[in-house]
Amino acid sequence: MRIATSTLLAPLFLCLTLADTTQATSSNDLTVEVGHHVIFSYPGLEPPTHLFDLIKQGKVGGIILFGENVDSNLSNVIENFQNAYQQSPTYAGFPLLITTDQEGGQIRRLPGGPEQSAKQVGQSTDPKGAATKAGQDAAVTLKEYKMNANLAPVLDVYREADDFTDQYGRSFSNSSAVVSECGLAFITAQQKAGVLATAKHFPGLGAALKDSNTDEEPVTIDLTLRQLHTVDLVPYKDAIAAGLDMVMTSWAIYPALDDKYPSGLSKKWVQGELRGRLGFEGVTITDAIEAGALKSFGDDATRGLLAAQAGMDILLASGRNVSQGEAIVNGLVAALQNGNLSKDLFSEATDRILGMRKRIQG
Repeated sequence: MRIATSTLLAPLFLCLTLADTTQATSSNDLTVEVGHHVIFSYPGLEPPTHLFDLIKQGKVGGIILFGENVDSNLSNVIENFQNAYQQSPTYAGFPLLITTDQEGGQIRRLPGGPEQSAKQVGQSTDPKGAATKAGQDAAVTLKEYKMNANLAPVLDVYREADDFTDQYGRSFSNSSAVVSECGLAFITAQQKAGVLATAKHFPGLGAALKDSNTDEEPVTIDLTLRQLHTVDLVPYKDAIAAGLDMVMTSWAIYPALDDKYPSGLSKKWVQGELRGRLGFEGVTITDAIEAGALKSFGDDATRGLLAAQAGMDILLASGRNVSQGEAIVNGLVAALQNGNLSKDLFSEATDRILGMRKRIQG
């Protein structure tokens, strides 16, 4: 008996269709999960339409804002971001991360407090009180613009007057004890007011020379592990014990522990020191993924993958180019599909991010 060709092919076609659908669904699910991990940026005052499209698709975990994005309409722009996010498949009742660098002094993206630099706080007659006020002022300013996370405070312990960290007054002190006291007060006040805090730049840029800027070029900090443990990491230990939300890693190389990878690409630093020895259970976030210090580590997507493989939770695409964040998202999805990135470890990172975002007030 002759069997019709269409009858013979039908089951095969059905199987292929189901397989294609399953693969597409899996890819979409991964894209939605990866979206939690990438912070986007954009140029100028008017966000591109494509950024809103990506937010609605679930490909955006947050937005970082710079001075060029700030005007009197910023609160409305942020409200539009949140409205778009509510249409996203990732929306679960808590807001998109909206962050900036509101450290104080010269390093402020928004009009408002903290007025004093970290150095002025540390040199005041009441450093703890001044740091508490700085944390409160930062929270008030961010919440006024409907922002919910701050990439501050800096916990670097500077070494010499006018060095990289000190020249802009970004370090509270050249004393670990003062940095620890001030950093803890700033973090506690800010988080109590409902704004997420970020300690940076782990394990510390305090020994960087004046012209050693990781934004522009590779930087190596030749401190012994003992020096790092007894000076630079002391403020982190105290902040972590107090329930710090986020830690931003630096892009410097610290040969005492890892002579190949910058801290934010180093499993030894992220998983060994930060997670292991210091017991940090919060969220890790990279510094700018486009930094000049990473020029030998491939394009943005490759750098994002290396950071995720090292154990970084959130990847900061701050090049003011929406395609940058999109490339990192696509790269991570591909890595999860081909096995270059552990799905289990990545899901643990997702849980940390979502757990933190649930604590955002407002």
